[in-house]
Amino acid sequence: MKAKLAFVAVCLFTAAMCLSASATAADNSAAESGNERGELTSVRLHYSDACGRDSDLAGLSALECSPATDVSAGGSSPSLAYKPEYSKNESPNQPSRRAQSVGVNAQIYRKNNLEFSLEGAWLPINIPFPLDVFEGDPYKLYPLRYTLVPIIASLRWHFSDIKGPMFLRGNWDLTSSASYTQIPKGPETRYYAYVMGIRRNFVPRNLRMAPYWDLRLGLGNIDAKGGVHGILYAQGEDFTFTAQMGSGVRYNFSPRIGISGGLNYMHISNAGLSGRKTNYGINVYGPMFGIVVQLRRPQEPVIY
Repeated sequence: MKAKLAFVAVCLFTAAMCLSASATAADNSAAESGNERGELTSVRLHYSDACGRDSDLAGLSALECSPATDVSAGGSSPSLAYKPEYSKNESPNQPSRRAQSVGVNAQIYRKNNLEFSLEGAWLPINIPFPLDVFEGDPYKLYPLRYTLVPIIASLRWHFSDIKGPMFLRGNWDLTSSASYTQIPKGPETRYYAYVMGIRRNFVPRNLRMAPYWDLRLGLGNIDAKGGVHGILYAQGEDFTFTAQMGSGVRYNFSPRIGISGGLNYMHISNAGLSGRKTNYGINVYGPMFGIVVQLRRPQEPVIY
């Protein structure tokens, strides 16, 4: 009898221990399930914020969010699907080439932007003075030929923002320049001048290249060899006027620096101050190249 009672006691004790272990395991499983559910809920909340333009995803264009199931209803974890519109060669973390080009243009061709430019030209092609027909002179070349090599240092002030329709879209800048011109071909040897002018920049929406057209007028000093020195068709006196006109294309590597290239026409004469017989003038044109540097810190781009 005692043996039976001992056996029953052992069985009851064993059953009690098994029930206790089962309850503990159930509690641990419920806690783990609760933690996992809490984490999934936080994921869902963060995902909901992302669909509402989370700061991490605010830069993506055409963002599309599609949850697989609702976690709050006991489903599985959500999925986030987005379709940013990149080209094949663009990284998700970089802006598009169009945005980069528009941003560069907006920082350069903006009102009150100040730049420094240094240009050099080779002008070996002689032509008649374009206004000869209005002065009653024959439209022909003089026997004396010139080649001019001007070096022009300029300050450029953009006094307007980008405006205009279609291919006329662009801005204006005012130029103040000092130049030194070497004369490798001709009786004179050098020419100093101060010129001022205006330039129209034609600014495309999506390109870093911008065509331009400019006009400059000024006055200067040349070591004249006509008149007193008696060289026929040379300049009549040292004091002269000058006119320059050019057209080309500017390419911007960044908001701070760019290069330009095109054709430039240059006229030098004394406007008849030394007498009509010695007022022959110089009229040449040729290629011109330059570099442009922005003097002020670039501002945040404004998309036009």
